[in-house]
Amino acid sequence: MVAPTETARGRRLGPDRHFEPERHREVLLPLLCALEAEILAAERAQPEDAHRPLPPERVHALLRRFPKDGRGFFSRSELLSGHRHFGPGAGLVVDSERLAQRLRMRPVRTQSGVTPVTVLTKPYPCPGTCIFCPNDVKMPKSYLSREPGCQRAEQNRFDPYLQTYNRLEALRAIGHPTDKVELIVLGGTFSFYPRAYQRHFVKRCFDALNDFGRGRDGRAEAERQAAHVEYAADGEASAAVGESARYNLSVRRVLEREHGPSLLSSGESASAEELFAVQRLNEAAPCRNVGLVVETRPDRIDGAELLELRSLGCTKIQIGYQSLDDRILALNGRGHDLSAIRRATALLRRAGFKIHAHLMPNLLGADPEHDLADIARLFDDPDFRPDELKVYPCSLIDGTVLMEQYRAGRYQPYDYPQLLRVLEAALERTPRYCRLTRVVRDISAGDIVAGNRRSNFRELAERSLRARGASPVDIRAREIGSRSFDPETVRLRSTAYATSSGREFFIELESAEGWLLGFVRLSLPAAPSFIEELGDSAIIRELHVYGAALELGSRRKGPAQHLGFGTRLLDEAAECARQAGFEHLAVISAVGTRAYYRSRGFTDGEFYQHRKLSPPA
Repeated sequence: MVAPTETARGRRLGPDRHFEPERHREVLLPLLCALEAEILAAERAQPEDAHRPLPPERVHALLRRFPKDGRGFFSRSELLSGHRHFGPGAGLVVDSERLAQRLRMRPVRTQSGVTPVTVLTKPYPCPGTCIFCPNDVKMPKSYLSREPGCQRAEQNRFDPYLQTYNRLEALRAIGHPTDKVELIVLGGTFSFYPRAYQRHFVKRCFDALNDFGRGRDGRAEAERQAAHVEYAADGEASAAVGESARYNLSVRRVLEREHGPSLLSSGESASAEELFAVQRLNEAAPCRNVGLVVETRPDRIDGAELLELRSLGCTKIQIGYQSLDDRILALNGRGHDLSAIRRATALLRRAGFKIHAHLMPNLLGADPEHDLADIARLFDDPDFRPDELKVYPCSLIDGTVLMEQYRAGRYQPYDYPQLLRVLEAALERTPRYCRLTRVVRDISAGDIVAGNRRSNFRELAERSLRARGASPVDIRAREIGSRSFDPETVRLRSTAYATSSGREFFIELESAEGWLLGFVRLSLPAAPSFIEELGDSAIIRELHVYGAALELGSRRKGPAQHLGFGTRLLDEAAECARQAGFEHLAVISAVGTRAYYRSRGFTDGEFYQHRKLSPPA
């Protein structure tokens, strides 16, 4: 793929922005015709697989046959750009959406039904004192410069508009749909950032979604306004600087020098009214936000904070449990105890948020037996039972306080068999209602001093699990993906489990082969909510239909979306709540899904949408 173009400052603008298809007409048009012939032949031979990408070897063979400038390969984004440029007037017969789907790179990115876009907040002081946490002062707390998402954020100077817009452009260029976007905001403890910055950051992400969907490009203006802060300062910043206090001091010095005591530039602020205005635009925008995720600490969560997060449009919270043992939490400087995790989880669930927990084996003071007990407790204890889970074995990074423990011989990373045993147990113990989203963090091997450097540990653990006749049943392991199925054989299945707030029902649709097509999470609370608007309503915390993401309004035959499964799941959840005696059903909807729920009988409240249930017969 050709390199991204750059501005005078060396910033990436996105792939192939200045590609000129007409200059390559002589070779590019025959290549596109050959690709179309390949697609049509494949669809005639196997019509049931018409939604799947072409085999890479067939695409590569054609790219070699029609080289760019006689020596190189056209990128996927250049092929799509050329196809849109030439169009039917040049004899092309396959529509561009179909070509994009058949040429899609890394289709797994959007096989969960939405397109994830990850952005990072700017470096900012952190309230935590975790001894394992990286302290790269060029990055927000706990992140490292060599991580791919961090590199993109730094290239865009952590500007939310530039990060969002450029990521959308890059995804569309390689064939991914961009109309249903889950926005994932990472960067330390989001709840510790000033409210004005939180609103500004989210508003500018929404501005980018709205502009991108309507073909407007505000990046030139965003470039002019983006904060020109060099976070490398005082001779400390290109490397990790040690303990959290030194990280906070270094970052604070930089921000104070640039912006004064507020640590914010004049442009890094937005009012609630300004945020609500762009949210309303996004409700019917071509590029909609169907989920907003932030990450924070258990001790930063209370009722007021959750209402603030709802006002931003948040629907899911990534929360760092790390350990379920007070001794381990204290040894590793977490700054909170297990009761804070219990309290935060209960509040999140009662407010309807999806709970994405982080667990960190191999902390100081832990051993494999302790970690295995933590994994079991995570799902055995009703106070936890998260909806999604990341298992991040502790990585030993230079510049952390944990390095001092390692040098003193008081800490040792697990060897391969120990780590495999723990991660295999995590896969095996994760129940069908939970999605194990990640196993092992994607940290560059060059940043890890000692211990595991493998990034494919999920694959290794699954292989080991299957070798002894077991297999994972978590959501990710069962998603339909691009597989075909018979809609006439789809069946409903319900899993009930107790939580600290009441009862949960995980209602799913699965194919005859057992593949997961979609699900709804229904919470039936045992007592009224601390949020007045919710009262004693039952709550839909998540509705998700799987299969490769399709364009809004598309009725093209695909794996699972747009077959009425969402409505079927909603109706089943409503009936379940009605039979349990609930009179009202609420949903924690994202900004871009409000119209969907309105069309299914829900009305708008301040933070949630609501539907009246008829009493059971």
